[in-house]
Amino acid sequence: MPPRPHTHDNKAGLAYWAQRTLEECDKASHEFAADPVHDLRVAIRRCRSMADGFLSVDPDPAWKEMKKLGKALFSSLGDLRDVQVMVEWVTRLSAPDDPVRPVLLATLGQKESQLKAAAQEALHNFDRKRWTALNARLAKRAGRVPLEGLVFQHLALERWMDARALHRQALRNRTQVGYHQLRIGIKRFRYTCENFLPQRHEQWAKDLRQLQDALGEVHDFDVLKATIKAHPGIEAVDRERWNRRIAEERRQRLDLYRQKMLGKNSLWRVWRAELPSGPSLQQAALEKLRTWASFLDPDVNHSAHVTRLALQLYDGLAKQGTVIADAVDRRILEAAAMLHEVGRSRGPKGHRKRAYSMIRRLQPPLGWSAEELQCVAVIARYHGGALPQTSNSAFVGLTPKRRRALLPIAGILRLADAFDFSHDRQIDRVAVERRDGMLIVYGRGLQEISPVAERLARARYLLETTCACPIMVRPQAIKAAASPVAGRARKVAAGSRSGA
Repeated sequence: MPPRPHTHDNKAGLAYWAQRTLEECDKASHEFAADPVHDLRVAIRRCRSMADGFLSVDPDPAWKEMKKLGKALFSSLGDLRDVQVMVEWVTRLSAPDDPVRPVLLATLGQKESQLKAAAQEALHNFDRKRWTALNARLAKRAGRVPLEGLVFQHLALERWMDARALHRQALRNRTQVGYHQLRIGIKRFRYTCENFLPQRHEQWAKDLRQLQDALGEVHDFDVLKATIKAHPGIEAVDRERWNRRIAEERRQRLDLYRQKMLGKNSLWRVWRAELPSGPSLQQAALEKLRTWASFLDPDVNHSAHVTRLALQLYDGLAKQGTVIADAVDRRILEAAAMLHEVGRSRGPKGHRKRAYSMIRRLQPPLGWSAEELQCVAVIARYHGGALPQTSNSAFVGLTPKRRRALLPIAGILRLADAFDFSHDRQIDRVAVERRDGMLIVYGRGLQEISPVAERLARARYLLETTCACPIMVRPQAIKAAASPVAGRARKVAAGSRSGA
């Protein structure tokens, strides 16, 4: 489309853009002129793109409802905007005395009038009251995930990878569809950065906008060429003349794209360098899973505490040689501990099976395989209740070796969860020691005779059996810090005895 002036706008957030949508509705409703239609589409698109981002971590169905609510109006305005853009290009690319110009403008004008009527109906059917209520609710949920945080960095990297794949495909095939899909991929990456990584977007905005506009104009030229080809009132010689002009304009935009996106100074490399990789990517993947669980888990503090205890148990058992230290297994255990209570979002009954199903339906985060996520689901499924049998349906698709390896990890989570059976985080640390052919697990803050101790006596069975080693669970006294007064009194007493 023809370039539009770019102005920096500090306004952001779902609440702002939801309200902005209503304001732009009023402006566009008068004549559905090009600029108000464009501005209204931008406002709706910002809300819908934010919904896309949050849908990856927040399962609230209101996000989908909000997207659906604005879809009809957004689509109707899109058809109208496409025609208005064609009018702009015909005017810009032709002289007033060009014989093709009035033919195209007449056809486009007739279509624009029809689409304005359709847009007016779509605007009339747009439920503003429901839009306001939904976005007021969702704006509060959106505030729970920090901008620039690991979750949105992970999301931006997903969008970057999608766009990069479309880039390779478009340059390989060089088709109209390929370049159009590439534009959509870059647009989604841009909106993700714009909405959720404002600091990065501040640096990248000019290039992202220029690239999106260049590819958008390539698409505009393809549509214009097809319109001219299909129009019966245009002579062959005029059609050829317009095609040459369109081809030249199109080539200039693609040259600009290649200049910025190919070679060792490609913007792909610039953007990728600012997104997670290595250990930070692993942290981002776990943070995405943790955030998803936080919207479902009724007691996130319990799950966070169980996660700490489970990792302490795993590290202690690995140090004693009871389990083989493995980074992947440890990561699977950590994720399972974070997610093990998500099934309680619909009540306690059947929550373990429900958690398994919910986790299995997740899209694996970057760096995770579908098999690893299934392992997380299996461990969460058996963090309590019935003992796991490797022949159970939850294990289907896993190799016999992997099935056996999951049992002690499930046993660790089962024991860790039992340590916080009362959800009071009274037991704040666990440690493992091997003595006289058995494992002793100490719990700091554990009362020897208590409901938690009784629970632990049962919970240790799975780990004890799979490790082929007897396990005893014992309290570990918390050493009280000596007060300064008591310390001075002891010193005085010691001095007196020494003087005597």
